[in-house]
Amino acid sequence: MTIAQLDSVATLRTDREGLWQALMELASLGATPKGGVNRQALTELDRQARDLFIRWCRDEGLSIRVDAIGNIFARRPGRDPNSPVVMTGSHIDTQPTGGKFDGCYGVLAGLEVIRTLNRHGVQTEAPVEVVAWTNEEGCRFPPCMMGSGVFTGQLALDEMLAQVDDDGVRVDEALGAIGYRGDDRVDHGAIKAFFEAHIEQGPILEDTGNTVGVVIGALGQKWFDLRLTGQEAHAGPTPMDLRRDAMLGAAEITQAVNRIANAHQPHGRGTVGSLQLHPGSRNVIPGEVRMTIDLRHLDPGTLARMADELRRVVDETSRRHGLDAELTPTADFAPERFADGCVEAVRHAAERLGCSHLEVVSGAGHDAIFLGRVAPAGMIFVPCENGISHNESENATPEDLHDGCNVLLHAMLEQAVVVSSEEE
Repeated sequence: MTIAQLDSVATLRTDREGLWQALMELASLGATPKGGVNRQALTELDRQARDLFIRWCRDEGLSIRVDAIGNIFARRPGRDPNSPVVMTGSHIDTQPTGGKFDGCYGVLAGLEVIRTLNRHGVQTEAPVEVVAWTNEEGCRFPPCMMGSGVFTGQLALDEMLAQVDDDGVRVDEALGAIGYRGDDRVDHGAIKAFFEAHIEQGPILEDTGNTVGVVIGALGQKWFDLRLTGQEAHAGPTPMDLRRDAMLGAAEITQAVNRIANAHQPHGRGTVGSLQLHPGSRNVIPGEVRMTIDLRHLDPGTLARMADELRRVVDETSRRHGLDAELTPTADFAPERFADGCVEAVRHAAERLGCSHLEVVSGAGHDAIFLGRVAPAGMIFVPCENGISHNESENATPEDLHDGCNVLLHAMLEQAVVVSSEEE
């Protein structure tokens, strides 16, 4: 986009109240007594939310496509129908005790961008599209990021359609029940850029007093299940030096996980999220511990070294305490570096709009990570109160959400190329 074209839309701003009202109306579908939202994927409430989103999109004159996994694509045409699309979006399914903004903000911010273009008669060279991805949360049907994973070819459609929930309902059955197993074919090879606006789901922006996170990438993840087996014994008669205490080994490994992560800052993360003892009696030395380990880093080589260090610690600790150890990898997600052009478009937009901003990485999984493997992609973070998300108390201010939406608007315009505006 030329300087003249940028100047022609420099004063464009989205509608803060309109964005907020849309978020609150969507949040009413599945509202919980504690102020959150329970609208899990492919439920009746999800159908109602999808119907509402499509109605809003049709009111703006957008064409609608639904693919075989239920992703919804709403397109505003550009002057060049053959131009690759500039796309934005996120998801509208929630956790069982979810909030109003996780995912939903990214979808409705994209819709507000299109409403703004329509209000001001802005024509773009490339088409602009907003997407609602299916089942990002993965809480009813595993795995997470299902819709974007199928779309980008990272997950197999047939395998995902065969996934079942706790009641034995298959994904294809649930899609059919709510009327959203589509037959439109959408090509991921025709994307010029993808942007996802999202609440940070962490405390860094709030802690540093910044309004916008310029997301440079997402942490890679390596997950493990660890089973340590020692020997149950009476807590009184068994001397300390003759014990095979599985919990003692687990405690040392937990400390090591944190030590490994702290040694690889600023992007290192290490978490023991679940720990189960057997037999779980107060006067019996634990004979078995099952635990989960989650390692994350932005650099793939560093993440591999962290995993190697974990394996060494498990071997040494189990040998020292007379334990048998079984360390099983359960997930391996490569780090994602977002495209320089998309990152710079977000940075330029924040600078032009005068928004305080900070370069950050995403520690969580997002649809943009899968999109980044087939097309240029970037993300925009805005603060959430106390960094809380996946929680009914999740909160963000209308002002921060509005600023992030304006950054999204101008980042997309830089990629879509403004042709004309009726208000020039």
